[in-house]
Amino acid sequence: MSSQSAPSAEGLEGIVVTQTRLSKVEGDIGKLTYAGYNIMDLAEHAQFEEVVYLLWNLKLPNQSELDAFKADIRATQGITHVILEAMKHFPAESHPMAVLRSAVSMMALFDKNSEDNSIEANKAKALNLVATMPTIVAAWERIRSGNEPIAPHDSLDLAANFLYMMTGKEPTEAEVDAIDAYLVLLADHGLNASTFSSRVTTSTLADIYSAITTAIGTLKGAAHGGANQRAMEQFIDIGSVDNVDQWYADAQTTKRRIMGIGHRVYKAEDPRGTILRARAQALADAGVESKWFDIAYALEQKARSDEYYIERNLYANVDYYSAIVLRSVGIPVDQFTCLFAMSRAAGWCAHVIEQWENNRLIRPRAEYVGEMDLPWVPLEERE
Repeated sequence: MSSQSAPSAEGLEGIVVTQTRLSKVEGDIGKLTYAGYNIMDLAEHAQFEEVVYLLWNLKLPNQSELDAFKADIRATQGITHVILEAMKHFPAESHPMAVLRSAVSMMALFDKNSEDNSIEANKAKALNLVATMPTIVAAWERIRSGNEPIAPHDSLDLAANFLYMMTGKEPTEAEVDAIDAYLVLLADHGLNASTFSSRVTTSTLADIYSAITTAIGTLKGAAHGGANQRAMEQFIDIGSVDNVDQWYADAQTTKRRIMGIGHRVYKAEDPRGTILRARAQALADAGVESKWFDIAYALEQKARSDEYYIERNLYANVDYYSAIVLRSVGIPVDQFTCLFAMSRAAGWCAHVIEQWENNRLIRPRAEYVGEMDLPWVPLEERE
């Protein structure tokens, strides 16, 4: 390495690239804070709409502010007819995240203020995105199943409305509580890959629809948002709690990774995983497909009794038990990442707005390690 080389870290690990007031991740002690509030308190007491308002305004709403915010969301939940018709022509086997990415990109075409990057315009577009994405996800589930999409209900909050649009019936209180808690827990998480990508796109002076489309594309990867789908596929592969020991032994032999165990940031238990474990157990205790919780819990205990996981401080992360919660309320496995996107859109939009407050093009450097000063060889002389 030459003396001119700049400091570097693989994957930008440990490199601080900006300041934020939105969330703080303290991985060494297993603590997550949204705009000053502990996630444990928010998951226990707040609705998703309250958390969205908090991230966008850096304060919790009072009752009248919350009522007005909910009313604005309900008034914005519909999908334009052209996008809905286009979705009906998408291949039925399309991955739901590819559908969501495409539909969100199309939203810019029908928003006359899509190129207006003022704070007021961006907040209006952020509301449009957070309100509409659940409708897109639910509509695609209906379309690919050969059913007509269901219009949003005008008296249901966001979590309940999503389940209603997907199933055609009003959900139970337990189902709504589970989805609402999930949305609260995933709304923001520091400068993760998808959030960083949204800020990079914004830093080029691109519009918010471009930024969120970028973020959705980043979230789609199995190493990020797609990990919850892989975790559930793992539990399905195990099939029964009686198979956990043999599956684990085989995984050790083949060096197969346990999806949902371990986290890039957390070296203590992920607080979101702690909360979702309790929600998953509550659903299991209520008799909702309890075998999935039993499998997940048995596998977690097996891993946590292994010196390898103990020495490396590897715990169940948010993907691990979120898979059980989502499966328990009837969400198709390949839709899991779309629900992640529905939640994280709140944080993405908040970061876009924050980036605009003090924007500078994000342009890191790469250290060149290739060959130098090679002689030019004419084409006819090359081997």
